[in-house]
Amino acid sequence: MREKILKYLSSYISGILMAAALSLLLPGFLKASQLMTKPEAKNMMAMGNKYYQDKQYEKAADAYQEIISSGFEGTSLYYNLGDAYYREGKLGLAILYYQKALRLSPGNGDVIHNLKIANARTVDKIEALPQFFLFEWWESILAALSVTGWTFTVYLFYAIVLLSIGLYFFAKRGGLQRFAVYSGFVSIVLLIVTSSLLAVKLNRDMNVKSAIVIAPTATVKLSPDQSSNDAFIIHEGLKVRELNSVGDWIDIRLEDGKEGWIQKNDIATI
Repeated sequence: MREKILKYLSSYISGILMAAALSLLLPGFLKASQLMTKPEAKNMMAMGNKYYQDKQYEKAADAYQEIISSGFEGTSLYYNLGDAYYREGKLGLAILYYQKALRLSPGNGDVIHNLKIANARTVDKIEALPQFFLFEWWESILAALSVTGWTFTVYLFYAIVLLSIGLYFFAKRGGLQRFAVYSGFVSIVLLIVTSSLLAVKLNRDMNVKSAIVIAPTATVKLSPDQSSNDAFIIHEGLKVRELNSVGDWIDIRLEDGKEGWIQKNDIATI
């Protein structure tokens, strides 16, 4: 029975690590088709920063966007682009790229600070539906690290488990063997927990899409048809959940549970 459980856990964790590895390696394969080299991207980044310092925010944004269009991404790149759009007065686009930066670095203090400032200027103040405190606790833990961060955490505990097993078999003193058993047990528990967190994070990144309203004002319809009745009106900077799509229409849900259809050009996926 114990062997079956260990075999199941091993295959479960291996599957998660495989999926995580693919999610981390895929961007590297995509970069093979980039339109500019890394040195060219660095030069373009420096040019964008110079434009920003000279208060030429539109040119700075164009430079950062050219780097992104070439296949590069990064926290600093998205953060700087968000700042450039904020200075231009394009609140929706600023929040979009702050959110993209936050997705890569969930604990980045500068990004969180600027995102709070930008969100304070949005028109729509949507109150999220109340959650049970355990769900809030789970969500806060889940948001603490990115997929990359949780992947490294899982690998760390996986390595500790292997080291504990090796120490148990090769240690000659009983004290060391007991230490190996205790550390191995704790590491297995933490490995299971972090693997579960990684699995949920991967599933959300692949299947759950959020977007930011980038149009100054957008009318949400009851159905994917321009002649349909209006459901409600929302404004730039609001974060929404993408559910389904029909042609040029996206079915969205707000944090308070309201749903409706919005034209694709009025939002941008994070």
